[in-house]
Amino acid sequence: MSTPLVFDTAALHRQRERHAAGLMEDSFLLDEIHTRLVDRLDDIKRRFPRVLDVGARHGRLARTLAARDPDTVVVSADPAQALTRHAPAPRAVSALELLPFADHAFDAVISAGSLHLVNDLPGALVQMRRALVPDGLLLVAFPGGDTLVELRRAFTMAEAELTGGASPRVAPFVDVRDLGGLLQRAGFALPVVDVDRLTLTYGHPLALLADLRRAGEANVLAERSRRGLRRDVLMAMAERYLADDVDARGRINVTVDLLFATAWAPDASQPQPKRRGSGTVNLARAMGVDPAILEGGRPDDEADRGGDGDGDGGKGGGGDGSG
Repeated sequence: MSTPLVFDTAALHRQRERHAAGLMEDSFLLDEIHTRLVDRLDDIKRRFPRVLDVGARHGRLARTLAARDPDTVVVSADPAQALTRHAPAPRAVSALELLPFADHAFDAVISAGSLHLVNDLPGALVQMRRALVPDGLLLVAFPGGDTLVELRRAFTMAEAELTGGASPRVAPFVDVRDLGGLLQRAGFALPVVDVDRLTLTYGHPLALLADLRRAGEANVLAERSRRGLRRDVLMAMAERYLADDVDARGRINVTVDLLFATAWAPDASQPQPKRRGSGTVNLARAMGVDPAILEGGRPDDEADRGGDGDGDGGKGGGGDGSG
């Protein structure tokens, strides 16, 4: 079965080449992704001598990791040659969805802010898992969830009012609840997924669009309109955004959900789940809960009180039908 074509990868590559200079600037959002990803890496008390950075841009993460451990070798891979030429060696021009590396070549595979633009995320994750040694680390971060929900809503409503329909303007994003399942489907073990929600503010919707363009995040959806964005639609979108999603200072709110995922290539040394039904400890007793409650009954002491035959029947609703 063929993979649905959500993104125009040729347009994405052209966009990254065209805006390479801007992409080399450390934007606030990219800075946040890198900082939070490295913080999570610091929580893992292991060394990873050979690291692959997928969607590396100009190799910022490689420089960060080299400063922390000079013996770490980071391969920076990105589809834009104009970017990778500025990354420290070793580096590779590589599509995000087709990794040209041997199986078991890396101790860790990391990606910061790129995987939201792949057509086949499960397939890309499978390739990353194959590139890892057994018990190798996957650590990725990218926008997902409700990212840009306000912009999507403003565009949809404005275009529907003026044209009677809506062209896709904002990319679909992976939900945090689905990412763990995708990791398991790709063959990873011990997946952990979490989300950091950021609320950014801009003075005007057009400033947000300009920032997205400079960051190489303009519309590359395969089903986007090729006729360009009408000026009246653009202005109506801005008016709708300014009317519906502003803070007390009159600045627009921009939701960004950053998804973080940690998982491991399978290995026999990892903790394994017990066989179903093999437990020997009563969970209710361990939690201090009367087992009768979990079985739909009443606690033992209440059952004892309710059966003393004293005819009281009243406290707690005995259900004896007495008026």
